[in-house]
Amino acid sequence: MSPNGSDRSSRRPVRRKLLQALAAGAVLATASGCTYKDFPRLGMPTPVTEEAPRILSLWQGSWAAALVVGVLVWGLIIWSVIFHRRSRTKVEVPQQTRYNMPIEALYTAVPIIIVSVLFYFTARDENKLLTNPEKPQHVINVVGFQWSWAFNYMEDVDGNAATPAKPLRENKELDAIPDRFLTKAPKGAEGVYDIGIPGTRNEQTNNPGPTLWLPKGETVQFVLTSRDVIHSFWVVPFLMKQDVIPGHTNSFTVTPNKEGTFLGKCAELCGQDHSRMLFNVKVVSPERYKQHLKELAAKGQTGYQPAGIAQTDHAKNAETKNK
Repeated sequence: MSPNGSDRSSRRPVRRKLLQALAAGAVLATASGCTYKDFPRLGMPTPVTEEAPRILSLWQGSWAAALVVGVLVWGLIIWSVIFHRRSRTKVEVPQQTRYNMPIEALYTAVPIIIVSVLFYFTARDENKLLTNPEKPQHVINVVGFQWSWAFNYMEDVDGNAATPAKPLRENKELDAIPDRFLTKAPKGAEGVYDIGIPGTRNEQTNNPGPTLWLPKGETVQFVLTSRDVIHSFWVVPFLMKQDVIPGHTNSFTVTPNKEGTFLGKCAELCGQDHSRMLFNVKVVSPERYKQHLKELAAKGQTGYQPAGIAQTDHAKNAETKNK
């Protein structure tokens, strides 16, 4: 047998082993059936709402898919470098391969499949996260403005559904909010508010910004409006943020499941003092939440702050999703 033939035959078992190892790694990474708790958070904070694990799972799945693709690509590169390098004993030009249709079809189809799978899971989770319940337990209007936040709690603070007599839709401060959001507030919602300035600080943590209070274990629908430019409402451990757009009302629902004080910020470059648009979120028991609402009323912070710019005609006709 020629030296060249012997060299080729000795390389075949190594190639087979390398392909087997790559295939085994891909199967282990994609078919293990692990939950989000079995993987590291990969830079994400600990979730504090019932909805956040879905986002974390999508994040981890994207990383797992990227790792499988990366291992495959790195493996093929290393394989080519080791087993297809130029031999020191050969001087002729190696065989040239052109127009290999199976290979070309493969590297066209595989990226399409990868993107389609990622798109499916992203669309599925986004649809679930942005579907609001027909009757949330609490409705809070979050108002973004340069350079802080206001929180309108649409709550029946006194516990009397007969007060106030006029419905929310007749409150001029809430004109910017479509009726489909106002009808989800409880009957007799006289409401209280809290508003911050860049110098406001949390009394406990001394972190800058006003503090938004939420009840643990109860659904809260945020109705997001702006008075001026586009902002973005981002509570870091919620693992979710949404734009606050003038002339267009956005909303989403969460159920906090961990008590504590968490950081929030504007995640959209909104002007000169964007970095000062910070706020805090304090999750407490439902009893303590109700007490806080009464404390705001005792301070004279009853009613609502102006929600923002009136809806555009197109946004008024937008369809909404309900469970």
